[in-house]
Amino acid sequence: MKLLLLADTHVPKRARELPEEVWVAVESADVVLHAGDWVDIGLFEEMNARSTRLIACWGNNDGDELRARMPERADVTIDGVSISVVHETGPTPGRDKRMSEKYPEIDVLVFGHSHIPWDTVTGTGLRLLNPGSPTDRRRQPFCTYMTATIEQKHLRYVELHRIEPSR
Repeated sequence: MKLLLLADTHVPKRARELPEEVWVAVESADVVLHAGDWVDIGLFEEMNARSTRLIACWGNNDGDELRARMPERADVTIDGVSISVVHETGPTPGRDKRMSEKYPEIDVLVFGHSHIPWDTVTGTGLRLLNPGSPTDRRRQPFCTYMTATIEQKHLRYVELHRIEPSR
C-alpha cells in the first residue's frame, strides 16, 4: 500500500499550483493523507478527483467551506495500521510526550502547520510524521513531501522528498 503524505499546500496563496511531481505522486499513491492548510476548496476537489483515496483534515488557514467538507482530525486504519491526520500538534518541546498521551490508540500521527519535516518515534511507539510543505519552505532549504509504504501491517520506507526549485 503506497502512501503520499502532504500538508500546508496553501494553494493559491503561497503557490499558484502544486508542483507537477506532487501530482504524479498523488496519482500513483493508493492513499493520500493531507494534514490541512489547503486554503482553497478547488485544490481539495481536484485532489479528491485525482487520488485513489484521500484522507484529509482542515488546518488553521482553511475557511468554513473546507471545514464543512472534512474533519479537524481524520482517523483511518489502513492494512492494520491506525493513522490519525491532524494539522497542529503544538510546540516542538514536549511534542513526543503530549502526542503519545493524546493519541494512545494509534500507530502513526501525520501532522502539519510548521512546514518543518519531522519523523520521530515516541517512547510509546507512536510514529510522528510531518511532510513539510510542497509549496512554502519557510526557513527550510527545500519544499518537501513524504511517501511511505504499509507492508504486513507495518509502516515502512518513509521517505522525505525534496522539491527542487523551479528555474
